[in-house]
Amino acid sequence: MLKEYDSIISKLWEEYQLTKNEAEKTAVQLESVPKAKTRLNELKSKIRALGNVNVGAIEEYKEVAEKYSFISVQVNDVEKSKAEIERLIRELTKQMQEEFIKSFEEINRNFTFTFKELFGGGTASLSLTDPEDILTSGIDIVVHPPGKIVVHLDALSGGEKALVAIALYFAIMKVRPAPFCVMDEIEAALDEVNVDRFAQYVRNLTDKTQFILITHRRGTMEEADVLYGVTMQDEGVSKLLELRASEVSAKLGI
Repeated sequence: MLKEYDSIISKLWEEYQLTKNEAEKTAVQLESVPKAKTRLNELKSKIRALGNVNVGAIEEYKEVAEKYSFISVQVNDVEKSKAEIERLIRELTKQMQEEFIKSFEEINRNFTFTFKELFGGGTASLSLTDPEDILTSGIDIVVHPPGKIVVHLDALSGGEKALVAIALYFAIMKVRPAPFCVMDEIEAALDEVNVDRFAQYVRNLTDKTQFILITHRRGTMEEADVLYGVTMQDEGVSKLLELRASEVSAKLGI
């Protein structure tokens, strides 16, 4: 009897990790021992069907839960950052559109005036190819020199195209004056009359911008304050010459 008692106590611990006192506390009165044994066998079959018990599952769950919590916080931060960036993009896009429209309208007005002054008349304007999407829209240049009907810029002569580009450049400079500007034979394709107009127009802009012009045209040189020339008196030896218009005028009494 004692041996059977010890066997039961040992089995209780080995299979259920319970002591005698713990088992007594959780014990219930059985209505039918055969039914209890049948139910026990069913439960054991289900337990066996579950396979081997992973004793480290609890620790693994804790680690996975901690990682999930950490990643969830990171995802929330990223989503908040994304929303903030999208808001900033919308604000910047709106500001860019407003600034573009404002500058475009100013340049368009200035282009009309500079074109008339350089061409001695006519009309010119700028228009957007896609007003609904101004930040990706192209820009059309529409010009009508005095006495001409022009459908496309390709119908203009080389000199006229150059003068249109110069008029547009000056229109932009009026909106955003640059303190310093270098032009490399920008008026090379112009005739003498338009060279004089160009040079006089540059002279009118010198109150806000300092110009350095590389040129071979006489009309441009005549409007310059200082002329610099490079000569080669001896082969392979260059020499820089400087001529100030104010000194020449004083010497000639002009």
